[in-house]
This record gives sequence, C-alpha cells and structure tokens, in this order.
Amino acid sequence: MQTPLDLAHAAMENAPDDAQAALQFYERLADAELFLMLEEEARGDTARPQIFETPEGKFVLAFDREERLAEFVDTPAPYVAMSGRRIAKILAGEDIGIGLNLGVGASSTLLPPHAVEWLHAALGAKSRETTAKPVEFHPPRGLPESLIQALDTKLANMSGVVGAAYLVGVTYADGQRSHMMALVDVAPEAQPGVAEAFAEALQFSGIEAGQLDVTFLPPDAPHLQAIHKTGLGFEIPALILPEQPEPVAPGMDPDKPPKLR
Repeated sequence: MQTPLDLAHAAMENAPDDAQAALQFYERLADAELFLMLEEEARGDTARPQIFETPEGKFVLAFDREERLAEFVDTPAPYVAMSGRRIAKILAGEDIGIGLNLGVGASSTLLPPHAVEWLHAALGAKSRETTAKPVEFHPPRGLPESLIQALDTKLANMSGVVGAAYLVGVTYADGQRSHMMALVDVAPEAQPGVAEAFAEALQFSGIEAGQLDVTFLPPDAPHLQAIHKTGLGFEIPALILPEQPEPVAPGMDPDKPPKLR
C-alpha cells in the first residue's frame, strides 16, 4: 500500500523539472511522522540517531511506517517516532542526510545534507503580526491550486484545534487587497503555532512574494456571516476521542472469565 510520501515522491520523480512537485514532496516529508532508527533505546528526552557512513556522506535512517523499519532491519531495533520537520531541525548544521525508506518503499531515496538544510530553512517561515481593518470581503481569486491543497492538508490535521476555516478575498480600509484565512474558535495558546503552519503552507506553495493573512475569530464575530457567505470553506475532520469503557463487574464479561485461585 502506497503512503502519502510514496505518492509525492512518485510525482516528483515523474516531473523532474516541476519545482512545485518537489515542494509538495518536501512538505509531505515535513508533515509525516517518521520512525528514526537509534543507536540505543531513548532515555527520557535523549535519543541518539544511528548514523551510517557512506561514500555519499553521513545519513540517518527514517521510515514512514513501522513495518518498513522492521522489514529493513529484520531484527528488533530501537527507534523513536517524530515528525520530519523535527528530524530536519535536529540534523541542521550537522552535515548529515536522511536515508528515507531505503529498499522498502516506493519513496526509497537518499536526501543529502544540503537537502536537509534547505528543508530546515524552508520550515523557518515566520508569520508577522499586523493590524488592518477589513471593509469588504469577496470570493478568493487567482490563487494556485497547490496553495488550496496545502491549506486543506494543514487543516485536515487540526481537528479539535480549529472550529471552522474560510479562505476569502479582502479589501482593507487603506485600499489594499489581499487574501485572508479566517479561523474560528481557536484557543489563544494555539494561535501562534497555527499561524506558523499557514506561513509554512505559503512557503511551500511556490508563490514568490506571496501573502496570506490569517485572522482568528470568535464564533460570534460580526464579520463571520459575510465571510461564510463569500469565502471558500474547508472541511475539518471531527475530533474522535476513544470511548471510555464502561466498568464491568468481575466475572460478568463473557470474553474474560473470572480467575480462580
């Protein structure tokens, strides 16, 4: 079964001159949960990646499925699960690349150190805070499909964080026109991280000197009705919490007979 990384890697390989396909692969890599092979079992917050020396340089090994790691080593091996963006941050400045799904997946590839450095720099996209008064909302126009897809992917991972999301064109009081992501019912402590996620989506969209404003609105915001009517709404998956099992009296569960002493 192909994974999102497999699909993004195939798209990049099939279009070597398409910069957007490469950007989408690196965005999937940053978002993916990867299983990083370690030298030894992690101790608390300390984990030492196993580093392999090759003629092409030094590499750590990471896999996007536990089964792929197990297939590669064929014996139990220590590992830690973390996002691709965190691995890039750890390796930045160390002149170490990433061996991704080597020999066990369609996305099997060696990412050299300079590719890891580029990814880390791209993930450093920052949002900046400004104050402007919107006076008119209109449907979003002229944005590339790649950006719409990137926004949709980000929001798909924000269940329980973002209540609703709309992309809308906006005109401000000073006459400036832009596009705005209106995010509804986001807790104050989550807002900086959410804003950075959208700055990152813009960075990977391939738009040079692009701008996307982000605003956080309460559910009763006065502009929300106009934004809902005019903007493009995104579907955010509902947060599904595991059900709490009901207590069962000893000996009453047919699948768990009582223990006899």
